[in-house]
Amino acid sequence: MIEVLVDLGAKNYKIFIGENILSGVENFVTGKALLVTQKNIPCEKIFPYEVALIPDGETSKSLQEAEKIFTRAIECGLDRKSFVIALGGGVVGDLAGFVAATFMRGINLIQIPTTLLAQVDSSVGGKTAVNHALGKNLIGAFHQPRAVFIDLKFLETLPEREIKSGLGEVVKYGVISDEKFFTYLEDNAEKILQRDLKILAHVVKRSCEIKAEVVAADEKESGLRRILNFGHTMAHAIEEETAYKKFRHGEAVAVGMIAAAQISCELGKTSSEKVLRLERLIKRFGMVTNCAGLDADKLYNVTFRDKKTVGGVVNWVLMKNFGEVEICNDVPEAIVKKVFGRLCSIGNWE
Repeated sequence: MIEVLVDLGAKNYKIFIGENILSGVENFVTGKALLVTQKNIPCEKIFPYEVALIPDGETSKSLQEAEKIFTRAIECGLDRKSFVIALGGGVVGDLAGFVAATFMRGINLIQIPTTLLAQVDSSVGGKTAVNHALGKNLIGAFHQPRAVFIDLKFLETLPEREIKSGLGEVVKYGVISDEKFFTYLEDNAEKILQRDLKILAHVVKRSCEIKAEVVAADEKESGLRRILNFGHTMAHAIEEETAYKKFRHGEAVAVGMIAAAQISCELGKTSSEKVLRLERLIKRFGMVTNCAGLDADKLYNVTFRDKKTVGGVVNWVLMKNFGEVEICNDVPEAIVKKVFGRLCSIGNWE
């Protein structure tokens, strides 16, 4: 079993990565627990805890669904020393985490991510949230888990589209922090898609290490942690404009990364060769590289509702080199609209 430490002083916790490791969860739970999951996950075969089921889909990340879980927690007699256990993908983790962060002003949380995207991203770092009709993740709190258990066996039965969606976030780590990791992804793309668990173990481990390093340096996103949002400004706009039904999160992030890379190139911050290299890897992983059919002007307007917008200014995470990005708050409107227009048509980089 692999262990990755998220070094947050008194709030330290470990990410456990391996196969068939969920028996270790019971070592952490010292009182009552409520397991939040979805009906397609066979939790009764794994854990003996009380269960709260939520519907599939991004629309479950709502205050209405949170209230149902609060009610279930009260009915089950949870107290301040109890646990909420999130078993599922990013939607389950975000919603259950939000409940744990706010029920009785905060109780214990354990994350058990079952999708690749949740394993490499949303289960680590303590961000919890629900959506609002006017924007994604606008209502939330920082609430670190007591532990994260990543069982790679879940990946064997994951739908192919969910694997590809997770790879959107994986590629992001290579761009923002580690060119060697980006090259590793290029060299092992086929094995990753074939779900070679040895290769995937390294992919998950390195992704978690990078995120843990960033979170340890900037837990509440006052500076450095914003680099984790590479690709997310346009991605959130795409998701909102399609009512969270057409694109998986990682798919939208893939398009958003291409947008950010193209904007970077238009500004002279990176080369067209680097943009093409990023696009090639995204295509090798079978992800879309444009959002053809959407309205570029509408997408542009939605970006101003992004939670990273401050004082009406969008903070873009832009690419310089593989392993190096920067925050830029003065990107000209004309360049953003040019890139958005390109990606809303054919998306090809020329």
